[in-house]
Amino acid sequence: MYELITANRNYSSWSLRPWVLMTALGIAFRDRIKPFTKPANYDDFRSFSPTGQVPALLHDGRTIYDSLGITLYLADRHEGVWPTDPDARAWAQCAVCEMHSGFAALRNDCTMNVGVRVTPKPMSDALQANVARIRELFEEGLARFAGPWLAGRDFTAVDAFFAPVAFRIRTYGLDVGAGQAWVDHILAHPAMLEWGRQALAESWREVGHEEELAAAGVITADYRTG
Repeated sequence: MYELITANRNYSSWSLRPWVLMTALGIAFRDRIKPFTKPANYDDFRSFSPTGQVPALLHDGRTIYDSLGITLYLADRHEGVWPTDPDARAWAQCAVCEMHSGFAALRNDCTMNVGVRVTPKPMSDALQANVARIRELFEEGLARFAGPWLAGRDFTAVDAFFAPVAFRIRTYGLDVGAGQAWVDHILAHPAMLEWGRQALAESWREVGHEEELAAAGVITADYRTG
């Protein structure tokens, strides 16, 4: 069986991608959490991943690391990771790569924290451009492939890669226009509801992530109970 190593539910956007993909597609795995406990976890995480980062997938004596690497590995072994329609598949793969390599301002200025709501500080030009591009992507996918998912009727890797963005949109109240329909849809998915439940219940707080959150804006609600 696969063993997927992930970190804190509140913070770890990279962990969410393969976790929600495998959960939504019904790919069985053992779930192992290695929480962020300090600003630098590299040395600790090197015990299971050559990059010193999460996520990592252990399978048949292999260590598959990086959320995109894991996705590609799963796609070789399971149907449903990518859309079957050639146009939707090509679009989804491009969007996944764009998410994987881009949107630095969104990552830095709107750090992921599932359990809170924030009135963000005034957006930089870079963040405004990132949000505008996300809105464009969401609206394009829904319009071209008829929804309810970004590349058509089925949940695929492109939805998993933007799942952390859905939490960010909710946390910071970001405007993605007609793309909000996809945000609402994915936040209601059982896998996302379960991730959110675990996020609210977990007791871990890491100083660096909490400082990033405080710098992002004014916290108006904190639903974490752990």
